[in-house]
Amino acid sequence: MSSSLARAAYSTLLRLATPLYLARLWWRGRHEPAYRQAWHERLGGYHGDAPPGRLWLHAVSLGETRAAAALIAALRRQRPGLRLLLTHGTATGREAGAALLREGDAQVWLPYDTPGAVRRFLRRHRPAAGVIMETEVWPNLLHAAHEAGVPLVLANARLSERSRAKGQRLRALMHPALARFTRVLAQTEEDAQRLRDSGATAVEVMGNLKFDMTPPPELLARGRQWRQALGRSVVLAASTREGEEEPLLLAWRAIRWPRPLLLLVPRHPQRFDAVEAMVAATGLHGLRRTAWADAPPAAAAAADVWLGDSLGEMPLYYALADVALLGGSFAPLGGQNLIEAAACGCPLVMGPHTFNFAQAAEGALAAGAARRVADIDEGVRCAIDLAGDSAREPASQQALAFAARHRGAAERMAAVVVALLPPA
Repeated sequence: MSSSLARAAYSTLLRLATPLYLARLWWRGRHEPAYRQAWHERLGGYHGDAPPGRLWLHAVSLGETRAAAALIAALRRQRPGLRLLLTHGTATGREAGAALLREGDAQVWLPYDTPGAVRRFLRRHRPAAGVIMETEVWPNLLHAAHEAGVPLVLANARLSERSRAKGQRLRALMHPALARFTRVLAQTEEDAQRLRDSGATAVEVMGNLKFDMTPPPELLARGRQWRQALGRSVVLAASTREGEEEPLLLAWRAIRWPRPLLLLVPRHPQRFDAVEAMVAATGLHGLRRTAWADAPPAAAAAADVWLGDSLGEMPLYYALADVALLGGSFAPLGGQNLIEAAACGCPLVMGPHTFNFAQAAEGALAAGAARRVADIDEGVRCAIDLAGDSAREPASQQALAFAARHRGAAERMAAVVVALLPPA
């Protein structure tokens, strides 16, 4: 099948699925009201002034937006007065992105990838150039940007072997889409080779922006204060996914008292209530982080589990914890970003599934910042042993050193992007 026919078939399927897409957004809006706000932007309808010439940056969700913060800071250093157009796909990404805005910037939803919606988006905003974070490859958007003469950069790009294999099955659609990027800035040489195999050109290895993320000092200080006042070891289960919490809680219940405090932070906010119900069902005493403001009440020290149901406080949680279990790695989901934990000095215990962050995981293991286990039961035992062991402090220092050694990607990527912009 030719690329034009493949894109036409893809577009037809998206048009047919548009009502289901909007219904899903409305459904998610029950727990996250932002999904019901400005929904017309999802179809390419925008209100208000839209001056041309901004740098458009797309960060689909919370993780990409956090990484984009380091790139945005470097861009502002290299191009003072830069005006940004930020787009997102999730409510958590949009909330985090709002904190990055300055006067003259704008923030909207990225439209659904139908031909008409993406053309309306580009005609309305007329960006000078675009930066898309990590793995977002939308065929119609990339085609329309190429037709409009908007240079696009895929920044902090990564592609797992599993995703590469899936892309090969859609070769006629995905290869031409990746070829539309003006520059592709890969995290690792392995990512770069997989991206080249998938159709990308002008691929360079630049490192990982997440190493340039700076944890807010006030959150780190607050987490350490809470840990000191608590007087107990703390094990963090960071960014857990569906299927991981129940076996974790059952393993935790089997630990004899006095057990450490389990700080459980689900990845997706819409699951907070369900995870709270799991805690109660296992007979453990749980409290939600949002039950207090500045500091935990005295009674919180006796709880079995704290449910981290706040947004934007992961550095606080890492500073509070003695050791963290890496969510997404105990089910075959590919793991989560472990770099933020290292930057906060929190040692990690990882399960067997870290294929989405393979090089960072192997680097953390080699540096002594992380340990690998076979399953959640072994992970719980390992985390508890490390939390109360003299090896914990050296592992914390090794985590900090591991993060520090890999910084600098933000300035390198910013230089590439600034070179594509018109003269100031």
